[in-house]
Amino acid sequence: MVSARYRVVIEPQAEKALSKLDPQTQTRLRLAIGLLASNPFPPNSRKLVNRVGHRIRVGDYRVIYQVEGEMLLVYVFRLGHRREVFRN
Repeated sequence: MVSARYRVVIEPQAEKALSKLDPQTQTRLRLAIGLLASNPFPPNSRKLVNRVGHRIRVGDYRVIYQVEGEMLLVYVFRLGHRREVFRN
């Protein structure tokens, strides 16, 4: 079976939050986001309760994303520290 590769799109708000972090954290988050292209539902991902999307944990940071299966698209719309990312 051939594995389809997903296209990863990062919303400007998430990209701005990422750019404000230290370089080491940016690298770790970009690597984790990049891995979503080959597997959008890794073992450490969780479906959000009462919200749309999934989240992955990268240390103290969370990446919130949505998968559009028929379009092979992973849409990262939020990321940040765990104490702030789930606030409205």
